[in-house]
Amino acid sequence: MTTLPAARRRTTTASAALILIALAGCASGSAASSPATTASAPATSPSSTATFSRATLDNCGTKVTVTAPPRRVVAIKSTSTEMLLALGLQDRIVGTAFADGPVPTQYATVAAAIPVLSDKVPGREALLTSTPDFVYGGWESNFSADGAGDRASLATLGIGTYVSPAACKEPGYQPDPLTFDDVFGEIREVAGIFGVPDRADTLVSAQQDQLASIAKPVKATSALWYSSGSDTPYVGAGIGAPQMIMDAVGITNIFEGVRDTWTSVGWEQVVAADPDVIVLVDATWNTAAKKIGLLEQNPATSQLTAVREHRYLTVPFASAEAGVRNVDAAVSLSEQLAALNSAG
Repeated sequence: MTTLPAARRRTTTASAALILIALAGCASGSAASSPATTASAPATSPSSTATFSRATLDNCGTKVTVTAPPRRVVAIKSTSTEMLLALGLQDRIVGTAFADGPVPTQYATVAAAIPVLSDKVPGREALLTSTPDFVYGGWESNFSADGAGDRASLATLGIGTYVSPAACKEPGYQPDPLTFDDVFGEIREVAGIFGVPDRADTLVSAQQDQLASIAKPVKATSALWYSSGSDTPYVGAGIGAPQMIMDAVGITNIFEGVRDTWTSVGWEQVVAADPDVIVLVDATWNTAAKKIGLLEQNPATSQLTAVREHRYLTVPFASAEAGVRNVDAAVSLSEQLAALNSAG
């Protein structure tokens, strides 16, 4: 048995074995085939089986043992869905939920064919209708009694679970700070779970090349990462994905001293810092355009240098959380900043 590589504390022995049982019977009270034997189960490719090794990991404090590559996976949150798509594992996904926005264009066609279980966190009943053998969540909170089910109860049904390690909250598990090594570690860990480690090597190598190609600005540039909020802005702080991405771009987060992933601040703090640029998180429920309108209408923020000079950068919400799109976000922000600077 091998132990999968991971950032932080995840190397331990454990006993959350993936016992394949009759999930449909558990959901409806009648006997049914297990996920491994159901006629609709996606096939596991010979190559993934050949490169898979039984492995144990400590995932956010939950012991998980993977004895075979998962075949029927539910992905909760865009970060989870897009990680699987980036690794070419769309044939294993039997349902998605809680999307933060559209997938990147290159995945649109395959993603359209995957059932959507819920616009938010799916309930336990909705989850079980897809007879999964594995659930990959972007947040720890995706697994709760009033959500998809807590991890321990899902394990008793033979359903393995995994949370993005970057979303772990407990001391010793939460990355502090998050780095691209952590992101690449998750790519490799997920690929190992599914028996496709070679795909992780290819993806990580390409992303490392992208990071190396980023040209950082010559002039020192301060930035506000504005995620949401009107009266009280919710912004990128000093140890999460926003800080990691801004570091890669070569800009200084005005709230880098806050030891958290995101934080709530007062507009007076933003005004005092007067950032050179403002990174706007673009979400369907709180668009970049809406944020610009708020900034320009507020008497205080309308006098910020970045607002007066329209020095805005944008990033999709799904790229703002730790995951496979962070490198693309850094490259895009770098290109946007270069365009602003060249325009004077």
